[in-house]
Amino acid sequence: MALLTAFHMASVFGILGNIVSFMVFLAPVPTFHKICKKKSTQGFQSIPYSVALFSAMLYLYYAFVKTNNGLMIITINSVGCAIEATYLTLFMIYATKESKIYTTKLLLLFNVGAYGLIIIGTFLFSKGPLRISIVGWICAVFSVCTFIAPLSVMRLVIKTKSVEYMPFALSFFLTLCAVMWFFYGFLINDFYIATPNILGFIFGVAQMVLYLIYNKKTQASPETKAQDLAPVLDITIEMEIKERDKQNGEDKAIDLSVIILEIQEELKEKLNGEDEKKLIKPSESSM
Repeated sequence: MALLTAFHMASVFGILGNIVSFMVFLAPVPTFHKICKKKSTQGFQSIPYSVALFSAMLYLYYAFVKTNNGLMIITINSVGCAIEATYLTLFMIYATKESKIYTTKLLLLFNVGAYGLIIIGTFLFSKGPLRISIVGWICAVFSVCTFIAPLSVMRLVIKTKSVEYMPFALSFFLTLCAVMWFFYGFLINDFYIATPNILGFIFGVAQMVLYLIYNKKTQASPETKAQDLAPVLDITIEMEIKERDKQNGEDKAIDLSVIILEIQEELKEKLNGEDEKKLIKPSESSM
């Protein structure tokens, strides 16, 4: 009865893991909507999508090698391969010539070369449990590497004291995803799946804590914002003065102090108007 219960619990966590992972795979959809709309990759890189495709391909191979308890892994990673391949196709359509060449080299190196070597090597030099162990360790190491990747984003958040480049929703779903797959791997006694997700959970929680800390600090007061905008105001004033000088031609009778005061008043009114709007309608959270 205990084994039956464990099997059913594993199935539940596997299904939930599929659902959450599917949502994570769909996270870049807004980015590619912008790319298609502007018909340009706008400086975005193809590396994340190539890496995600490589990861999905690795886990697909692992699921087929292990022969049992692989259905949940096959379903989500098959969908993941299709989604990531779609992203890369759209990227190649709208990318610059240099980006297309770089992406092609990347795909040939990892998704064809490295993946092909792993398949050929494990089939020729291992079999049975040894093959499962080798492929499982490769998947686990690669998962650890992908979980370590957000460290650069976390360092950027600490350095800039801004959470602009670390959306809370994505961090939350990645953490939730790690929890689901940890329990799935643990319940089916597959520690090649369970172990890397411990690290994924730790980094996910760390990202959410950073978000809660620095999200409050980035909400500066109006006085602070005015001080931060001082250099911008000076440049704007200078540009306005030059523009008015051009419009008035040779007229030397322009009172520059009056112009400066007028511009300062206009900018103050704009800033006060923006602050009033923010007080009336608070900004929504990332969730």
